[in-house]
Amino acid sequence: MISLPILLLIEGKPCLVVGGGDVAARKVNLLLKAKGVVTIVSPKLCRQLEELKNMGSIRHEKRKFETKDVDGSFLVIAATNSRKTNQEVAHYARESNIPVNVVDQPKLCSFTIPSIVDRSPITVAVSTGGASPVLARQLRARLESLIPAAYGRLATLVEDYRHLAKQRLSNVTERRRFWESVLQGPISEMLLSGKEKAARHALDRALSSAPNAFKQGEVYLVGAGPGDPDLLTFRALRLMQQADVVLFDRLVSKEILELTRKDAEKIYVGKASQKHSVPQLKINKHLATLAKQGKRVLRLKGGDPFIFGRGGEEIGELAKQGISFQVVPGITAAAGCASYSGIPLTHRDFAHSCVFVTGHLQDGKVDLNWAMLSQPQQTVVVYMGLIGLPVICKQLIAHGMDPDFPIALIEQGTTANQRVLVGTLSTLPKKVEASEVHAPTLAIIGEVVRLHDSLSWFNTDNHRHDG
Repeated sequence: MISLPILLLIEGKPCLVVGGGDVAARKVNLLLKAKGVVTIVSPKLCRQLEELKNMGSIRHEKRKFETKDVDGSFLVIAATNSRKTNQEVAHYARESNIPVNVVDQPKLCSFTIPSIVDRSPITVAVSTGGASPVLARQLRARLESLIPAAYGRLATLVEDYRHLAKQRLSNVTERRRFWESVLQGPISEMLLSGKEKAARHALDRALSSAPNAFKQGEVYLVGAGPGDPDLLTFRALRLMQQADVVLFDRLVSKEILELTRKDAEKIYVGKASQKHSVPQLKINKHLATLAKQGKRVLRLKGGDPFIFGRGGEEIGELAKQGISFQVVPGITAAAGCASYSGIPLTHRDFAHSCVFVTGHLQDGKVDLNWAMLSQPQQTVVVYMGLIGLPVICKQLIAHGMDPDFPIALIEQGTTANQRVLVGTLSTLPKKVEASEVHAPTLAIIGEVVRLHDSLSWFNTDNHRHDG
């Protein structure tokens, strides 16, 4: 973030605009809409500004800019066609510690004016920091189509009932949950469809029963996918924004964690190979304890919670204690990493089945059904097998696989740092050892690996690749 987004209250404040053309007129209209008191300094005015002057909406100084003009201003906008004048305005405004915007010259600005979606009292602002006003306008146009005009009335409805809700619900968490249920449910739909009277009656009833509605919380077991935030489901995003507490593991990327509610409590419960920072039983009990406190708890897990994620154990404890929960599947690492590396897990010519296994080392050994994994016409996907990779390759060869059988190791799959190392059962362990590979990784073993070179598509200009 290169600048701090703020909303500035300018009602009744003196605002100076230097320039009298069409560009200045657009800025003046925004200032007037926010009820600022506008003075324009310019030798001439365009037709629109002349009309505003004749209506008494603005004050006009018919002359060139003078340094004393900035004195006493709450904010200043320079919108002339003279670069020198604009620089002069910016210089004196900055010297006086007055916020200044110079149209189309972001380096001279102490603030920029974003593209705005106006659903008063709701205001949505989109800014590129001056990098691309056209892109900002395109994003605004998309938002315009997504945010109904009636959202302003919805905000007004909430404003009218805020004081009453505060009286009925003394707990901040309970109030937040109440309003979320209102804004995501039938009351909101009534108002958006024009049934304001019915919406107000329904809101009155909801407030009457609200004090007893949030005594126990709920747990959301959510799959965060393999790393790329774009692979999250809509449902996952919605629940991530509702949770009061977030328990996350080391496979959840920083970018995904930032999509959770900003004021939610974040608790790290990650595990590394052979290093369990928080025992699983303790995590299970912690989820139940938090829910009993009335909190909505997000258990955010990399990949899919039911594929080597121990999600079944966690909700098993919740079910035993009668605690409400939801499960949201995520794109598992096998599907995500395979797709982003151009390696189909099944293919008519190479693999008719796919097997998922974990490659954890215990006492230097990996306990797997090697005979089953050595069958032809199948793909084997190994989760968490980086440390045990030499053992896995050695055992597969010992159980009849060709030493030249193809295998790929995918590091940080689906992210900008994805790296794909391709080799054979006999060569890949040494290649990995020489490449400083770090978890998370996923290994794919099978003839389908041969398709990587021709089908690889993701981030081909930037991501590292070792063939």
